[in-house]
Amino acid sequence: MENPLSIRIATIDDAETLTELAWRTFHDAFSSMNLPENMEAYRREKFTLQEFSAQIADPRATFLIAETEATPVAYAKLYDGEVPASVSGLAPVEIERFYVDRQYHGKGLAQTLMQVCLERASQSGHATVYLGVWEKNHRAIAFYHKYGFEIVGSHSFQLGDETQNDFWMERRLQEPAQ
Repeated sequence: MENPLSIRIATIDDAETLTELAWRTFHDAFSSMNLPENMEAYRREKFTLQEFSAQIADPRATFLIAETEATPVAYAKLYDGEVPASVSGLAPVEIERFYVDRQYHGKGLAQTLMQVCLERASQSGHATVYLGVWEKNHRAIAFYHKYGFEIVGSHSFQLGDETQNDFWMERRLQEPAQ
Protein backbone atom coordinates (compact mmCIF):
# COMPACT_ATOMS: atom_id res chain seq x y z
CA MET A 1 0.00 0.00 0.00
CA GLU A 2 1.26 3.44 -0.86
CA ASN A 3 -0.30 5.14 2.18
CA PRO A 4 0.32 4.07 5.78
CA LEU A 5 -2.35 1.80 7.20
CA SER A 6 -3.46 1.81 10.81
CA ILE A 7 -5.82 -0.66 12.44
CA ARG A 8 -7.59 0.18 15.66
CA ILE A 9 -10.44 -1.07 17.81
CA ALA A 10 -13.70 0.75 17.12
CA THR A 11 -15.57 2.61 19.83
CA ILE A 12 -19.17 3.74 20.06
CA ASP A 13 -18.04 7.01 18.45
CA ASP A 14 -17.40 4.99 15.28
CA ALA A 15 -20.95 3.65 14.97
CA GLU A 16 -22.04 6.00 12.21
CA THR A 17 -18.83 5.55 10.22
CA LEU A 18 -19.00 1.77 10.60
CA THR A 19 -22.65 1.65 9.54
CA GLU A 20 -21.82 3.53 6.33
CA LEU A 21 -18.63 1.55 5.59
CA ALA A 22 -20.35 -1.76 6.34
CA TRP A 23 -23.26 -1.07 4.02
CA ARG A 24 -21.06 0.24 1.21
CA THR A 25 -18.71 -2.76 1.29
CA PHE A 26 -21.57 -5.27 1.64
CA HIS A 27 -23.45 -3.63 -1.24
CA ASP A 28 -20.34 -3.59 -3.43
CA ALA A 29 -19.65 -7.25 -2.69
CA PHE A 30 -23.13 -8.64 -3.28
CA SER A 31 -25.48 -6.27 -5.13
CA SER A 32 -24.56 -7.59 -8.59
CA MET A 33 -25.59 -11.13 -7.56
CA ASN A 34 -28.77 -10.38 -5.63
CA LEU A 35 -32.12 -8.72 -6.21
CA PRO A 36 -32.22 -5.03 -5.24
CA GLU A 37 -35.29 -5.56 -3.04
CA ASN A 38 -33.49 -8.31 -1.06
CA MET A 39 -30.44 -6.10 -0.61
CA GLU A 40 -32.63 -3.24 0.59
CA ALA A 41 -34.56 -5.46 3.01
CA TYR A 42 -31.28 -6.67 4.49
CA ARG A 43 -29.97 -3.10 4.72
CA ARG A 44 -33.05 -1.96 6.64
CA GLU A 45 -32.67 -4.87 9.06
CA LYS A 46 -28.90 -5.09 9.61
CA PHE A 47 -27.25 -1.83 8.55
CA THR A 48 -28.75 0.74 10.87
CA LEU A 49 -27.04 3.08 13.29
CA GLN A 50 -29.02 1.49 16.13
CA GLU A 51 -27.89 -2.02 15.12
CA PHE A 52 -24.23 -1.07 14.83
CA SER A 53 -24.29 0.90 18.08
CA ALA A 54 -25.67 -2.16 19.87
CA GLN A 55 -23.07 -4.44 18.28
CA ILE A 56 -20.17 -2.15 19.21
CA ALA A 57 -21.47 -2.00 22.79
CA ASP A 58 -21.68 -5.82 23.02
CA PRO A 59 -18.74 -6.99 25.18
CA ARG A 60 -18.49 -10.20 23.10
CA ALA A 61 -17.72 -8.17 19.96
CA THR A 62 -14.53 -6.44 18.81
CA PHE A 63 -14.64 -4.30 15.69
CA LEU A 64 -11.36 -3.50 13.99
CA ILE A 65 -11.23 -0.52 11.64
CA ALA A 66 -8.46 -0.18 9.06
CA GLU A 67 -7.71 3.39 8.06
CA THR A 68 -5.42 5.09 5.62
CA GLU A 69 -4.94 8.84 5.97
CA ALA A 70 -7.67 8.77 8.68
CA THR A 71 -10.18 7.35 6.17
CA PRO A 72 -11.84 4.03 7.10
CA VAL A 73 -11.19 1.58 4.25
CA ALA A 74 -11.89 -1.84 5.81
CA TYR A 75 -13.25 -3.46 8.93
CA ALA A 76 -13.60 -6.78 10.65
CA LYS A 77 -15.69 -8.00 13.55
CA LEU A 78 -14.56 -10.70 15.94
CA TYR A 79 -17.43 -12.22 17.89
CA ASP A 80 -17.23 -14.58 20.84
CA GLY A 81 -20.75 -16.01 20.67
CA GLU A 82 -22.58 -19.26 20.08
CA VAL A 83 -20.46 -21.69 18.06
CA PRO A 84 -21.93 -23.82 15.24
CA ALA A 85 -21.80 -27.59 15.78
CA SER A 86 -19.58 -28.11 12.74
CA VAL A 87 -16.76 -26.05 14.30
CA SER A 88 -14.70 -28.52 16.29
CA GLY A 89 -11.58 -26.57 17.28
CA LEU A 90 -10.87 -25.55 20.84
CA ALA A 91 -11.69 -22.06 22.19
CA PRO A 92 -13.22 -20.72 18.94
CA VAL A 93 -14.00 -17.13 17.99
CA GLU A 94 -15.81 -16.00 14.84
CA ILE A 95 -14.68 -13.47 12.30
CA GLU A 96 -18.28 -12.41 11.79
CA ARG A 97 -17.54 -9.66 9.30
CA PHE A 98 -14.53 -9.00 7.09
CA TYR A 99 -14.84 -6.34 4.39
CA VAL A 100 -12.46 -4.17 2.42
CA ASP A 101 -13.51 -1.14 0.38
CA ARG A 102 -13.48 -2.12 -3.31
CA GLN A 103 -10.88 0.49 -4.29
CA TYR A 104 -8.40 -1.17 -1.90
CA HIS A 105 -8.78 -4.71 -3.24
CA GLY A 106 -5.51 -6.23 -4.37
CA LYS A 107 -3.32 -3.82 -2.38
CA GLY A 108 -2.45 -6.04 0.58
CA LEU A 109 -4.91 -4.48 2.99
CA ALA A 110 -7.01 -7.64 3.43
CA GLN A 111 -3.88 -9.63 4.26
CA THR A 112 -2.86 -7.11 6.91
CA LEU A 113 -6.35 -7.02 8.41
CA MET A 114 -6.56 -10.83 8.47
CA GLN A 115 -3.19 -11.05 10.21
CA VAL A 116 -4.38 -8.60 12.87
CA CYS A 117 -7.60 -10.61 13.34
CA LEU A 118 -5.64 -13.84 13.81
CA GLU A 119 -3.17 -12.22 16.22
CA ARG A 120 -5.96 -10.60 18.23
CA ALA A 121 -7.83 -13.92 18.46
CA SER A 122 -4.71 -15.72 19.63
CA GLN A 123 -3.82 -13.01 22.16
CA SER A 124 -7.37 -13.25 23.52
CA GLY A 125 -6.88 -16.95 24.29
CA HIS A 126 -8.64 -18.43 21.27
CA ALA A 127 -7.18 -21.51 19.59
CA THR A 128 -9.59 -21.56 16.63
CA VAL A 129 -11.05 -18.96 14.30
CA TYR A 130 -14.09 -19.60 12.11
CA LEU A 131 -16.24 -17.63 9.72
CA GLY A 132 -19.21 -17.89 7.42
CA VAL A 133 -18.92 -17.14 3.70
CA TRP A 134 -21.49 -17.27 0.91
CA GLU A 135 -20.93 -20.33 -1.28
CA LYS A 136 -20.98 -18.07 -4.37
CA ASN A 137 -18.29 -15.73 -3.04
CA HIS A 138 -15.43 -17.55 -4.73
CA ARG A 139 -12.92 -14.73 -4.29
CA ALA A 140 -13.42 -14.68 -0.51
CA ILE A 141 -13.32 -18.48 -0.26
CA ALA A 142 -9.99 -18.53 -2.13
CA PHE A 143 -8.64 -15.79 0.16
CA TYR A 144 -9.67 -17.70 3.30
CA HIS A 145 -8.14 -20.93 1.94
CA LYS A 146 -4.83 -19.05 1.53
CA TYR A 147 -4.99 -18.33 5.27
CA GLY A 148 -5.54 -21.95 6.21
CA PHE A 149 -9.33 -21.94 6.59
CA GLU A 150 -11.11 -25.13 5.57
CA ILE A 151 -14.82 -25.70 4.94
CA VAL A 152 -16.32 -27.60 7.89
CA GLY A 153 -20.05 -27.19 7.35
CA SER A 154 -22.77 -24.94 6.02
CA HIS A 155 -25.78 -22.99 7.19
CA SER A 156 -28.65 -20.95 5.81
CA PHE A 157 -28.36 -17.20 5.43
CA GLN A 158 -31.47 -15.11 4.87
CA LEU A 159 -31.13 -12.14 2.50
CA GLY A 160 -34.54 -10.52 2.14
CA ASP A 161 -36.86 -13.25 0.92
CA GLU A 162 -34.04 -15.46 -0.43
CA THR A 163 -32.45 -18.23 1.59
CA GLN A 164 -28.80 -18.67 0.63
CA ASN A 165 -26.19 -21.24 1.60
CA ASP A 166 -23.09 -20.12 3.50
CA PHE A 167 -20.10 -22.29 4.29
CA TRP A 168 -18.58 -22.43 7.74
CA MET A 169 -14.80 -22.28 7.46
CA GLU A 170 -12.42 -22.98 10.34
CA ARG A 171 -8.74 -22.48 11.04
CA ARG A 172 -6.78 -23.66 14.06
CA LEU A 173 -4.46 -21.06 15.52
CA GLN A 174 -2.44 -23.45 17.60
CA GLU A 175 -2.27 -27.16 18.14
CA PRO A 176 -3.94 -28.39 21.33
CA ALA A 177 -1.62 -29.79 24.00
CA GLN A 178 -1.33 -33.58 23.92
